Amino acid sequence: MDNIFDRYSKEYDDWYEKNKFAYLSELEAIKKVMPDKGRGLEIGVGSGRFASALGIDIGIDSSPQMIEKARKRGLKVKLAQGENLPFNDGEFDYVLIITTLCFVREPRKVIAEASRVLKNRGRLIVGIIDKNSSLGKRYQTKKSRFYKKAKFFLVNEVVNLLKEAGLGKISLKQTLFHPPDELSQIEPSQDGDGKGAFVVISACK
Repeated sequence: MDNIFDRYSKEYDDWYEKNKFAYLSELEAIKKVMPDKGRGLEIGVGSGRFASALGIDIGIDSSPQMIEKARKRGLKVKLAQGENLPFNDGEFDYVLIITTLCFVREPRKVIAEASRVLKNRGRLIVGIIDKNSSLGKRYQTKKSRFYKKAKFFLVNEVVNLLKEAGLGKISLKQTLFHPPDELSQIEPSQDGDGKGAFVVISACK
């Protein structure tokens, strides 16, 4: 895939400043399912916005420009694909994949690799823009610069991928009940899905 994130890395990173409360709402939802301690990895770490805020110092990404931004945030980042992680089996207590699954070539393989590098009883946390949400539909219709080549997922499709990989104890958190550019405060997350555009799916190995 043509790496749009290399060409427009600054524009991508600036989105989090312009949509501060959407970003903080997403962080709040992720924190609800994060382990209290342990070694974490983010697949598709991007500019490091999530990892740095969540206390994760290790990540991988396929964009050299994004990696440079993440390193400036103090992260240890490797240039790699989610389908072939440069880590040993059982290295991590938890793995994050936030708004990344829709961009990868082989999502099933990425989930399998994430599971491989998890310790037993480790946790995989996947954040997606729900394909059925108003925001998901808007991104698909307007074909934004970053999402025009994305393959959006329904929540149950991701849940099924996790189950296929042998993961269980699945839980859901949702937020972004209003458009990101209309938010003036953090939106508290709720259990389940179907209302919020951003859904965090947590599963255990």
